[in-house]
Amino acid sequence: MRRVTADEAVKVIRSGDTLLVGGSGGGHAVPEALLAALERRFLAEGMPRDITALHPVGLGDGKTLGAGHLAHEGLLRRIVCGTFVNSPKIADLALANKIEGYTLPQGALSQLTREMAAGRPGLLTKTGLHTFVDPRHGGGRQSERAPNDLVELVNFRGEEYLFYKPYAVDICFLRGTTADEDGNVTMEQEAFFGEMLSEAQATKRCGGIVIVQVRRLAQRGTLPAKQVKIPGILVDLVIVEPDQWQTYLTRFSPSYAGELRVPLSDIDILPLDARKVIARRAALELFPGAICNLGSGVATGIANVAAEEDVLDAVCLTNEQGLIGGAPASGGDAGASRNYAAMIDQPYQFDFYDGGGLDLAFLSFAEIDAEGDVNVSRFGGRIVGPGGFINISQNARCVVFCGSFTAGNVKMGWPGGVSLIAEDGARTKFVPKVEQITFSGRFARERAQKVLYVTERAVFRLAEAGLELIEIAPGIDLNHDVLARMGFRPNVAKELKAMDKRIFLPQPLGLAAEIEKLAPRSGPPPLRLLDAPGIAAQ
Repeated sequence: MRRVTADEAVKVIRSGDTLLVGGSGGGHAVPEALLAALERRFLAEGMPRDITALHPVGLGDGKTLGAGHLAHEGLLRRIVCGTFVNSPKIADLALANKIEGYTLPQGALSQLTREMAAGRPGLLTKTGLHTFVDPRHGGGRQSERAPNDLVELVNFRGEEYLFYKPYAVDICFLRGTTADEDGNVTMEQEAFFGEMLSEAQATKRCGGIVIVQVRRLAQRGTLPAKQVKIPGILVDLVIVEPDQWQTYLTRFSPSYAGELRVPLSDIDILPLDARKVIARRAALELFPGAICNLGSGVATGIANVAAEEDVLDAVCLTNEQGLIGGAPASGGDAGASRNYAAMIDQPYQFDFYDGGGLDLAFLSFAEIDAEGDVNVSRFGGRIVGPGGFINISQNARCVVFCGSFTAGNVKMGWPGGVSLIAEDGARTKFVPKVEQITFSGRFARERAQKVLYVTERAVFRLAEAGLELIEIAPGIDLNHDVLARMGFRPNVAKELKAMDKRIFLPQPLGLAAEIEKLAPRSGPPPLRLLDAPGIAAQ
């Protein structure tokens, strides 16, 4: 291992190289100093050029940081990642057809790094079938110039699978907390482990160079061996950034690092608005011991609701980044978690998800159509990408999609628990046909998956004939406020129910007592209750 500065480290990158970058979302273990140094070199020298960037998770602050440092014509030729939402300048280049842009499932890319590390031919999985990632529907391409050749449809033992091809990695940027003089790296202060080990192994197998950014150096032989996440035998260069923040928003949270558990009172109580109404209705699907995933966006509010209702310990909330238990963070820090029971490497979390480990998945939506298809990846002139959405939605036993009924400046109130719409959104989110299929309603019906679509004024389910309206909020006019605001007419349940009035009132719902009623009366509660009903079904 050799210690260098960030500017010295990026000198080893050549034009045409493939760059693998670790980290997650809003600065979680993102090697920010290295990405910034690469940008400085390109702006000063016009080199390197035509880089292929690969990173399983979207990276950035939604402005200029993270992958945004790479958003220059000539610097990038191709980018393959889970999402562009964190780096809108990358999305702009893809929309303008100035780079080859791809967004593939975060879990598939995460697991693919492990396949690459072992020298296996690639990743064979059902994840992505019948979505825009399927080569029959575009192969994950987000720019016209991008070839449809990264994902293949194959038939194996009479069943359809997708085959994700591997990459030959030249350079790898990773991040940890501490490195010793031999290059052994620990991640004790990080909010996320990711696939750092697999990425380093994959790079070394290709004969590439592994560069790790850390906050501090330690003497040889002083790091606890069991805490080493990246062995020194895999590390070529180390740079030290003493002012390294834990995320782009948080300098350091001991709870994110797993050093302590914070009081539930430290977790924000959401104001009574549409986001909280949606999160509360979704939380009514919880049951004792339920293993859940909370996606980004409005679904992260379920953690705040669970904390306010004192039911965090009655269920197990997780996120795809590898956090199990506790309260997943929201907003710019989404991907971190507080009070978690375990932090595991991201590929193994997706193994658990793909294997059917989730009882409930709470995910956001941008568009829904009559078939029950959902789009979160490309809409309204924006490229977002799926992140972990496809792995999660395709494999959970029950999926609860959460989002506002319309898009735009919605202004609502709930006097006495009755919905009052002062101003509705300008754009409908229930469309005749979604722009991209990120979740296939037809494929879900074939597998008898339970699917709900929760908004602040209506709840739908996936039925045999497509979308069916099953609940409506008190005070909402069925025709004027719901059906007239949709791009198609859904089936309406013969017994159309009213949404639970409690979710529109300022006081807590009392979920703890209701979940306790669902728990077994003798012996410890099971870790998992198959086919257990949520509160809303009682």
